[in-house]
Amino acid sequence: MSLKVFLELVEIKAKTASVLPFLLGVCFSYYYYHSLNWANLLLFFIAMFLFNMSVDAWDNYNDYHNALDKEEYKQKTNIIGRENLSPGEVLWMLLGMAGIATVLGLVLVVRTGWPLLLMGMFCFAVGILYSAGPRPLSSLPVGEFFSGFTMGGMIMLISIYINTYQEFTFDLSDLWRIALLALPNMLWISNLMLANNICDLAEDERNHRYTIVHYLGKKRALQVYTAKNILALVSLCLTPFIGLAPYTVLLIVLALPFFYRQNKLLWEKQVKAETFITAVKTLAVGSFLQVILYLLGILFNLIF
Repeated sequence: MSLKVFLELVEIKAKTASVLPFLLGVCFSYYYYHSLNWANLLLFFIAMFLFNMSVDAWDNYNDYHNALDKEEYKQKTNIIGRENLSPGEVLWMLLGMAGIATVLGLVLVVRTGWPLLLMGMFCFAVGILYSAGPRPLSSLPVGEFFSGFTMGGMIMLISIYINTYQEFTFDLSDLWRIALLALPNMLWISNLMLANNICDLAEDERNHRYTIVHYLGKKRALQVYTAKNILALVSLCLTPFIGLAPYTVLLIVLALPFFYRQNKLLWEKQVKAETFITAVKTLAVGSFLQVILYLLGILFNLIF
């Protein structure tokens, strides 16, 4: 297996969906709690990245085995069939990555406490059930919620917890603050899956995958997609006014024309090869700007 094929198998281009919430958690830990633990962060980053790659490879593996459209999808679209990969080798590879991630996660549990075990078990369960079984989460109307909540919310929460576990409390006042800060990422990540399902509606229905787009229809799904993009930006702009982020994050309004243009392109055409990239760009640019502008505010406070 070449490096190029491996990177496509583990969907390396989508890793911003996990890395940027992790970095946002690091920023918040420093800004709000004034606490960082570099050893824990390194262990968690490696474990998170390996597990995320194994989940995406697992998704491709299960899609290959469960595909009903054997001619078009299984042999020409899915990377395992298209690149003539050995399903057995793919399975052992992803199990190896997941195994290493599990070991590193258990080391972190020993270092930080049992709450991390519960959070990790939830993330592992979602990662497995996302693609496993005859009715995986990705084929159900709840797929968008679980992908957004787990990658956009739980990764950030764990990132904060491992930095602040000595003082962190799971009370509602702390959790709602974290939820508000994580909301843009949760919405953008869930929109990534929603845009994918909008573009793949006909293919999904041929393979008996009844996502939320099947029930809403394309027009209503696009309306939901747009509403979530708007809510993401509004919630992000609220965070400085309640002390959760520096005021520099408000500079994201300068990117409004970009977000509008990407949203408009998906409305005009829902073709996977041409316009799904608009959701990827919205997530990448939105999450990246949130982290960079947050870091800019931290540096500004340090200097002045």
